[in-house]
Amino acid sequence: MQNELLAQNPTTKLRVYAVWLPMLGGDAREEWNGTTMPDPRGMHFWDRETGVGQWFASEVDGFQGIAWDVYYLYGPDATWASYRRR
Repeated sequence: MQNELLAQNPTTKLRVYAVWLPMLGGDAREEWNGTTMPDPRGMHFWDRETGVGQWFASEVDGFQGIAWDVYYLYGPDATWASYRRR
């Protein structure tokens, strides 16, 4: 995301919501490297319970499990309904 999209389009109006999940051994909030995506257009969130990844897997990708290591791109008119924890 940082190299392929943000760095190559430094003046494009974008808003990035990065949601970090503990998917691999050693993944922990205190171990997260905050310099991975330093662009000021990005906001970072930690999802210890993987609820966001489960929601995207089910509601967007259509499978059971956890969506991770992916990105989704939506146009400026996209809207979101309330997130419902399962």
